[in-house]
Amino acid sequence: MTDNEQSEVEAVLRQADAELGRELSARTDVEAMLERVKRRAGALRDSKSAVEVSQASAAVPRRTVSERVRHGTSARDTAVVATATDWVPVGVDPTRASVARVYDAFLLGKDNYEIDREVLHRVQQAAPEAQDLAFENRGFLVRACRFLASQTGITQFLDLGSGLPTAENTHQVVQRINPETKVVYVDNDPVVLAHGRALLEKNENTHFVAEDIFEPQRILENEVVRQHIDFTKPLVLLQMGTLHQFNGPKERPAEIMREYVDALPSGSFVALSHFFDPEDEDSATARKMEDFFLHSPMGCGTFRTRTEIEALFPGLEMVPPGVVLCADWWPDGPRLKALNVAQRTIAGGVGRKP
Repeated sequence: MTDNEQSEVEAVLRQADAELGRELSARTDVEAMLERVKRRAGALRDSKSAVEVSQASAAVPRRTVSERVRHGTSARDTAVVATATDWVPVGVDPTRASVARVYDAFLLGKDNYEIDREVLHRVQQAAPEAQDLAFENRGFLVRACRFLASQTGITQFLDLGSGLPTAENTHQVVQRINPETKVVYVDNDPVVLAHGRALLEKNENTHFVAEDIFEPQRILENEVVRQHIDFTKPLVLLQMGTLHQFNGPKERPAEIMREYVDALPSGSFVALSHFFDPEDEDSATARKMEDFFLHSPMGCGTFRTRTEIEALFPGLEMVPPGVVLCADWWPDGPRLKALNVAQRTIAGGVGRKP
C-alpha cells in the first residue's frame, strides 16, 4: 500500500471514529434523558401509591362516623351511587353518604359525590338556604378559635370531627396567632384523613387521629392524642357541628360531653355548635329539615332546643352571650340584613371549666 493510500485509509478511519463518537454521545444523551423520564415516572407512580396507601390505611376496622350514623337507613337510600365523572379514591364507598363529604357539599366544595349532594338537595326542599347551616357553623368556628387563641393563652386544641380541610381550618386560625399552638384533629372518614395528612405533611404542630369521636375513652387514651395534648394543662375541645350527627339514644350526646369534660383540666374551654330548634315560628322548618336529614342517605341530623344544647356544657361557665345563634356569637360587624331560616336554626356557645 502506497503512502497516499495509507493516508486515505487513516483519514476514513478517523472520520468513522468521529461519526461513531458523535453517535455514541447522542445515544448517551438519549439514554440519560430516558433515564430521567423513567425516574420521574417512577416518582409519580410512587407518589400515587403513597396516596392510595394513605387512603386505604385511613379506613379502620371500626365503622366510620358516616357508617355509624347511617345504621338502619333503608336500602332505597343506599341505591344512589357516584356519577360516572366522580373519581373514587381507595378506601371510599361512594354508595354511602359521608358526614364530612355532605358538609363539604353544603360548603360548595368539590370533595363529595352524588350520594352526598343528594342530602343537600333533600334538605333544600325544607329550606332553600340550607347551605347557610354550614357557612354559619364555619364562621362560628373561626371566631371562637380566634377568641380562644388570642384571649386565653391556651396553646393546645383538640378538634373532634374536624371534617375535610377547607378555607380557615382550626390550625390556620390559631397558629396565625401563635405558630407554636398544637392542634390534633380527630376523624375517621378515609377521605378526611387522606386530605388532612397531605395538607399537614410539613406542619409539625398539627396532627390527625383516626378514631370515633362518639367514644370518648378511645380518644382520651389514644397514643397520638396523649403525645401532643398535655392533659395537665388547659386545652380547648371543639365539637363543631358533630353531636347532631349522633344516631342513637337521645340522652347519649350529653353523656358523651360529660365524659370529655370530666377529663379536662381546670381552665379548659369547650366550643360547640348544634342544629337548633328555636321553639318559635321556625320550629316547623327545623323539624322538617331534621326529617329530611334523618331520611336522607346520611341518616342523621337531630335538632335540639336551647335547653338541650345547654345540657351539652355540663358544669361549665358559659362565655357571654351563652348559647345563641351561631350568627349572633360575637359577629365581625353590624348586621345589615335579616337572617334566613337556616341561619336561625344553628346555635353554639363556648364554656369554661372552673
